[in-house]
Amino acid sequence: MAEREHVRVAVVGSGFGGLGAAVRLRREGVTDFVVLERADSVGGTWRDNSYPGCACDVPSHLYSFSFAPNPDWPRTFSGQQHIRAYLEHVTDVFRLRPHIRFNSEVQRMTWNAERLCWDIETSSGNLSADLVVSATGPLSDPKTPDIPGLDSFPGKVFHSARWDHDFDLRGKRVAMVGTGASAIQIVPSIQPEVERLTLFQRTPPWVMPRVDRAITGVERSLHRALPVTAQLRRGLLWGIRELQVQAFTKRPNELGLIEQLAKRNMARSIKDPALRAKLTPDYRIGCKRILLSSEYYPALAQPNVDLVASGLSEVRGSTLVAADGSEAEADAIVFGTGFHVTDMPIADRVVGAEGKTLAEAWKGGMEALRGASAAGFPNWMTIIGPNTGLGNSSMILMIESQLNYLADFVKQLDVLGGRAALDARPSAVHAWNRRVQERMKRTVWNTGGCTSWYLDASGRNTTVWPGTTSEFRRATRRVDLAEYELLRAPAEKDAKSKNAKSKDAESKDAESKDAESKDATSEVTA
Repeated sequence: MAEREHVRVAVVGSGFGGLGAAVRLRREGVTDFVVLERADSVGGTWRDNSYPGCACDVPSHLYSFSFAPNPDWPRTFSGQQHIRAYLEHVTDVFRLRPHIRFNSEVQRMTWNAERLCWDIETSSGNLSADLVVSATGPLSDPKTPDIPGLDSFPGKVFHSARWDHDFDLRGKRVAMVGTGASAIQIVPSIQPEVERLTLFQRTPPWVMPRVDRAITGVERSLHRALPVTAQLRRGLLWGIRELQVQAFTKRPNELGLIEQLAKRNMARSIKDPALRAKLTPDYRIGCKRILLSSEYYPALAQPNVDLVASGLSEVRGSTLVAADGSEAEADAIVFGTGFHVTDMPIADRVVGAEGKTLAEAWKGGMEALRGASAAGFPNWMTIIGPNTGLGNSSMILMIESQLNYLADFVKQLDVLGGRAALDARPSAVHAWNRRVQERMKRTVWNTGGCTSWYLDASGRNTTVWPGTTSEFRRATRRVDLAEYELLRAPAEKDAKSKNAKSKDAESKDAESKDAESKDATSEVTA
């Protein structure tokens, strides 16, 4: 039987989290690692989401690694193709390709208590690793609702994250289901070319203008010649968002002024009072993610667009029936219905020390120590784990904080030496989660009067971080060994036990000889 390949670290996923982890491992001197990627290229969500109009709602200079600044961002808010190109560039600059295994989807990860490692089964072969870094991300597996009759729909059906570029929407009757971040970018992009666009809206979003523009050649030249100018730009963007956090987390009532600005933004484009009423949310702004678009409302005001202020409930052939009983004909259905965020599929594939899957351990709700370590899953860390999401800033900031934690985790294992593993203590995980949930109580995400994808099936917010990015960075700057249980391989324990017994025997033998010597001396003296 061929010996299973073994590596020190296995990273799962090659989006921002996975590539960031790979770079950080190399900078810490760790080169014995692999990055397992189920697709045939890097990019994560920025590879998978290629729908028309796909772009980031965080400014470009803040939505990039601090250790890999890009002076040549073409726009203040970058499009999908530019962000994906940036990740390809990071992969090449930091020479990560030799470590990446494409078309290697993780099918199972099982903790091996005897060897203190993870046995990993992938679609391209099996291996084992001392440490696993799960960087699959919460926006990687699309969620499509179970609509009665959908299987019998004669037209084209696809999710926004699996866009069918071979299907021509021109002249078609298209139904867009959902009004989240993807939908508000898709709607204005396809509206001019489709015959009719029907938008099924369960809950209207709050939408603010997207102040986007081309970054001039002069600006880019300045950033290249004087990198400090790009750093200052990034710092300013970060600082503004840090100041906004208090309103989201402690004083939601202060967001009323922002609501008025959002309503004025809507009124500029939507002149029809009836349509405006349908588009006006009945919850506090910020409860769901505030969306940015300057084209969404103008597109909805066009004569070939119908807004159905109700969710899609049934499909009868090519007829789509809304929950309010209204009907619409369609040749294609595009679902912009989000992702499996609080029930990530990867959790079903991770089997911990007690033989339970991560999904089973998280049945009552996701929770992880400092957003990284789950109790009962030794030497397993997640990037963008429970309660690490943000409602108003760049996730790259949170990822880099978790990379600091990963780096110290690896250092601690080095210091401990031998075959060692660290398992988060249940008491430490619960204590951390209690503090997070206590702070969550007064946030706009919990008090704003909406149901969002931030909440799990029981209504608990297991997604968002209830503080500033600075606070999270301080909380993850180092690993506190008191929060972990140290595990040793059985063989190593036996060896240490034997050594201890041997030393004890030697000590007793020495004491015995010393006693005999004293007795002999006593006899001679007598």
